[in-house]
Formats: sequence, structure tokens, C-alpha cells
Amino acid sequence: MKITKTQSLANRAHIVETASALFRERGYDGVGVAELMATAGFTQGGFYKHFASKADLMAEAAQHSLSKSSASAAELEVADFINVYVSKRHRDARATGCTLAALCGDAARQPEALKTTFASGVENTLAALEKNAQAGLQTPAPNAREQMIELLAQAVGALMLSRACADDSALADEILEVCRGGLLRRQHEQH
Repeated sequence: MKITKTQSLANRAHIVETASALFRERGYDGVGVAELMATAGFTQGGFYKHFASKADLMAEAAQHSLSKSSASAAELEVADFINVYVSKRHRDARATGCTLAALCGDAARQPEALKTTFASGVENTLAALEKNAQAGLQTPAPNAREQMIELLAQAVGALMLSRACADDSALADEILEVCRGGLLRRQHEQH
């Protein structure tokens, strides 16, 4: 039975959403096409009706989840972003957390197309953070972009370091607490 174009698009979106979560949870090399399609509820053969390759799916899944991450950043004031991002809850939610913290290390070893997707996601997140940092200021801060690059790099790094430790370890929690505190102090000093 032939499926409609609408159903085909919905199936593709479901595969992208499933891949996005699995890739964030286990990395690009930790998920095969057969497992991904089975998790999405489809056969492996159906994969190639939607994507030319796993690399194409990786780029689309990254674009999808990076867009969601930057949209979430746009909804939060900078201090709230810090509190949400540099937290145990975020650390422990790999599959639903930020793609940057979950996959930057993997993306660095992937083709240029995926790196370009990540660079765009970083730019969009920086733009959202900078806009929120500038909100309410009489005079725009001349170095707001630099401050947001530092903030994002430190937040992503803190989450990655914390995730590299056992989740229940004192060090994993200490990394988050120290980095969140430092980021919040700097944010307060800048305003």
C-alpha cells in the first residue's frame, strides 16, 4: 500500500527526531541505521527512501536539534540560561539536552557539511544569548558577543566535563556548581 506524501513527510520527521535523540545519547558512531530505524518503528530498507546516507541524516538531525536548542536559549534570560544549562538535570538528560554539549566532540571528526551545521547552530545560539544579554540595556555592550562566546564555551565545557565523570560522583556535581557559580557572578558583574 502506497503512503501519502503527507505520511512520508511525517515518517521522515519522526526518523529525524528519533535519530536526534539517539545521536545525542550515544554519539554518531554509537547508533547504526538498523537500530535507528527499528527504534523509530520502521525497517532498515525504508531508510534509503528518506536519506541518501547516514551522514545526510546526521546533518538533518543536528540541524533539527540545534534549532530547538537555540530557540530554547532565545526564551531565557542569560542568568536563567546558565541555571538551566549548567545543571544536573541537563547533564543527566543526554537524549533531550543540548546538541552542542552532546556531540561537539563527535562533530569535530565528521565531514565539513556537519561542521557547517554545527557552526550555524553555534551562531544562532550566540545571537539569541546576545540579544537577551542586550535586552533592557540603555547602551549596547560593545563586547557582548565576546562575553556570550565565553559563556557558551564555558557552559558547554562544564557540561561535557561533568558528563565525563560518573553521574553520581562528587566531582561531576562540583564541576557544575563551580562553573555555574562563576558564570552567574560574571553575568551579574557585567550588568
